[in-house]
Amino acid sequence: MTLRLERDGAVAHLLIDRAAKRNAFTQAMWEQLPRLVDEAMADPQVRVLILAAAEPGAFCAGADIGEFGAGARDPKWRAANQAAIAHAQRTLARAAKPVIAFIEGDCVGGGCGLAIACDLRVARAPARFGITPANLGLVYSLHDTKLLVDLVGPAQAKRILFTGSLLDTDEALRIGLIDLVADDPRPLADTIAAKSLHSIRQSKAIVRRILDGQADDDAETAALFAEAFSLPDFAEGVDAFLAKRTPDFTRGAD
Repeated sequence: MTLRLERDGAVAHLLIDRAAKRNAFTQAMWEQLPRLVDEAMADPQVRVLILAAAEPGAFCAGADIGEFGAGARDPKWRAANQAAIAHAQRTLARAAKPVIAFIEGDCVGGGCGLAIACDLRVARAPARFGITPANLGLVYSLHDTKLLVDLVGPAQAKRILFTGSLLDTDEALRIGLIDLVADDPRPLADTIAAKSLHSIRQSKAIVRRILDGQADDDAETAALFAEAFSLPDFAEGVDAFLAKRTPDFTRGAD
């Protein structure tokens, strides 16, 4: 088994379990990942998903170079591989609920592509990060590159892509490639899980619209703003605030 989904209350873990190969992804793994993400998103008990290695050592060293090297000269295999990678990243980036990447060890190439497709990135020091097409004579897709530019800006993205260098945890945090250095992502996940899932889902969708180029409200986003006032999460949030208690959003709008 190379990928598996485990649930722990409101938090699910999508675990990469191929430590002997430094969690390098095969074609089958790229194809499996979206199904497991969709499974977590469909579970009403799950409010946050953490993508992580099953064992410390490496988050993901990228694509399985043995498989990739053998198949890359076959146009049909290459097209299927590119489609599977793109689908995996888009599924992570556009998942309805928050996805946190927890990074231990190396996070390189396609592994870094997975991490930047998540909503938030938590790393345990020391970790190393790199996106390395320049080391292999490759060109990353526009979607991959946009994910990177959205996080760190065009100049830092160019530096990462042009040099193929590995960044340490401190440097990754400084430029915004990761969001937090911590030994455990669970406190962050639990904090998010306790908030209004309706608010988080719609906020995530609006941020995605902005990243996709939308610059002002339209009828749909205006309706999302107005609708929230009539939903159970708003009533619970106000009641809890007035009563000076912690809100319970477990029976909210979503």
